[in-house]
Amino acid sequence: MNGYRRDKIADAVLALLLLTLHNECCAWKGFDSATTDRLHKKGLIGDPVNKSKSLILTDEGLRRACRKVFC
Repeated sequence: MNGYRRDKIADAVLALLLLTLHNECCAWKGFDSATTDRLHKKGLIGDPVNKSKSLILTDEGLRRACRKVFC
């Protein structure tokens, strides 16, 4: 899969994370680990590798997700 498609998939997952938010910045982490790893490397979510069932969107992740969903 080329980088462009991976970026589009990551943007779609980020938008879906926004739709599952709870506690203002937490989202359920039921998505592909390769995609969440890419989002983490870009600084859009906290480290997805932990025992928690949710992950944390960073401030930049929340801003970018809002732009993808609401614009």
